[in-house]
Amino acid sequence: MNSSTDETYHRWDAEAMARCGKRLGIRIEQQSVPAAQVMTKALRMASSKSLPDIVQFDASEMPTFAEAGGLVDLLTLGLETDGIPRGIVEFGSYRGTYYGAARSVNTLALFYDKDVLDRAGLEVPATWDELRETAERLTEGKRYGLALSAGGAEDGVFQFTPFMWSNGGDETELDGPRVVEALDYWKALLQDGSLSRSTVNWTQADVNDQFMAGNAAMMINGPWQVETLNTDESLNWGIARIPVPQAGDASVGPLGGAVLTVPKTGHEDRERTAGRVVACLTGEKEQLTYALNSWMVPAHEKAAAVWRDRVPGLGALADQVAEARSRTGRLGAGWSSVSLALQSAFQSALTGQSSEAALKRAQQRATSGNRGTRP
Repeated sequence: MNSSTDETYHRWDAEAMARCGKRLGIRIEQQSVPAAQVMTKALRMASSKSLPDIVQFDASEMPTFAEAGGLVDLLTLGLETDGIPRGIVEFGSYRGTYYGAARSVNTLALFYDKDVLDRAGLEVPATWDELRETAERLTEGKRYGLALSAGGAEDGVFQFTPFMWSNGGDETELDGPRVVEALDYWKALLQDGSLSRSTVNWTQADVNDQFMAGNAAMMINGPWQVETLNTDESLNWGIARIPVPQAGDASVGPLGGAVLTVPKTGHEDRERTAGRVVACLTGEKEQLTYALNSWMVPAHEKAAAVWRDRVPGLGALADQVAEARSRTGRLGAGWSSVSLALQSAFQSALTGQSSEAALKRAQQRATSGNRGTRP
């Protein structure tokens, strides 16, 4: 069971499953449900003992199922983590146990309109000061210098993490000075007029629409937008790492994507077979095929190196992935409380409240839903 309801992704998955099925001498059936329904459906199926042999969870949701004791340790099924960056191993782990194998991962990057920057005689910004200055200079008429998502959903939280983490902020202390500084930076971009006031309502898809319409010279977004960007042959775009507070700082973004897990069904033979299927689907060859189709970055270092050679224009994404972190790495299932608290903080701070007050309230909300979040 997965969330590949999009016809293209469903077809790519079906083709991969057919290849692995042929290799293993079995037939693999794919059931796709909307992403928002995967967790609730899996929990319902678990209670009725009707779980499928493999479930693909969004990595941010996997810890919730793992916490309930519903997943098999993939290492016991013969899967290995050699050649997979530590951050991606943690991405599929819960409390040190490897439950989810990723085929590919994604993160965020700075997309920019090359023609707009060239006409303005500007370089691609690499620091916060440079981004703020560049965005302000590129804001003209109906065009904003930068577009990002600060909406009241996970999209906005996903986009805030590079600013929080690169500045040394931490999800265990949302009211810490480094997190306040990061949100103040967003507020400064808004006060400069470089961001649209509508940014508090935009999803990442909305951000991409604004960029493609010429209403934003730069945007924060991910590789899942590349296929859509490429439909406009007149758009000359490039990507770079997300700017950092000071030159030399690491640009730390969030790892996104899904992981393949093997639920505990009570049928050991089927669980072992499911492990072989997961190993096949996450093998280097299948990872590369999937990544080239979807524009995501392969999880395995060797496959990622080949991918970089095949799509050199997206090399900045591979660089960003190398420094990326799992959102649930520190809090596990507790991430959902932090996410909800941050979403509320964005809405408050970007519509008038001070960042300090908004984040103090966010920390209180997160702690009430997540006992022991502070170190």
